This record gives sequence, structure tokens and C-alpha cells, in this order.
Amino acid sequence: MTQTSDTVTWLTQEAYDQLKTELDYLSGPARIEIAKKIEAAREEGDLKENAGYHAAKEEQGKQEARVRQLTQLLESAQVGQAPADTGVVAPGMVVTIAFDGDEDDTMTFLLASREFATSDIETYSPKSPLGAGVNGKKVGEDASYELPNGTVATVRVLEAKPYQA
Repeated sequence: MTQTSDTVTWLTQEAYDQLKTELDYLSGPARIEIAKKIEAAREEGDLKENAGYHAAKEEQGKQEARVRQLTQLLESAQVGQAPADTGVVAPGMVVTIAFDGDEDDTMTFLLASREFATSDIETYSPKSPLGAGVNGKKVGEDASYELPNGTVATVRVLEAKPYQA
């Protein structure tokens, strides 16, 4: 999955290919589609009160922002291997934790960049409070992190396995 430092983003080949495919679509066919929508809306007349035109322009803005984000991410990307199955939490791992030492109150999530959020498993960024707290911890170790209300929560790492797509 990913591991981000200030200047380099580590990606698996699969992740890189997935993001590159999205970028190619957004900067090619999707740009043509949105240009056609804008042109069609322009032909409807007065642009001040043309909701279709404004919606298409807003969609274009979001699309261009995503193109810039992907371009920057891929330019700083370094393709590497998935993390090793060492029992140490790292980006690209599926992590199971227990809250406050209660082995029955558990949660499993993927520690990865938001670009890899899927419907199969919840994703937490390594930069999030929980992600930063568990990153680098070994199975069996406790990790603390600050909640939005300022209190500190403690979790125990129960399992850390490389993500398998």
C-alpha cells in the first residue's frame, strides 16, 4: 500500500498501477466528457442562472484537483514491495486492535493512505491519531493516541498482517 514521508510515497506496483489508471482516465476521457457537458450547458443560454453550467464547472474543478493530487502523488512515488509479515505494524498492513485491553472489544482496519480506502475494510491513515499510535508497534504491545476530545486512549495490537487485495 503506501508509506508516506515528506517527499517520497512508497507504493506497491498494484497501487501505483491503480492510481495511474485513474489519472489517465481523469486527464483524458473524463476531461473530454466534462468539456462536452460545459459546452452543452453554455448553449442553453444565460450562464448566471444556468444550474447545469455551474454544476459542470464545479465537477470540473473537483476533477482537476484530483488530477493535480494524483500527479503529485505519482511523481513522488517509489514502487516497492508490500511490507514483510513480521508482526510489526506498518503501512500496508491489516491491523487488529483491542480497546483498553478488552480482548472482546476489537477493531480491524487497513493502515494505508486514503487513496486505498475500500468497501471491504475500514482504512486509517498512518498520519491519523490511531494510525500514528499503532505504527511501528509489535503484536502484543500497547499503543496510546489522543482522541478528538483530548483524552488519551490505549489499544493493544492483536494482529498485523500484510494486506492481500
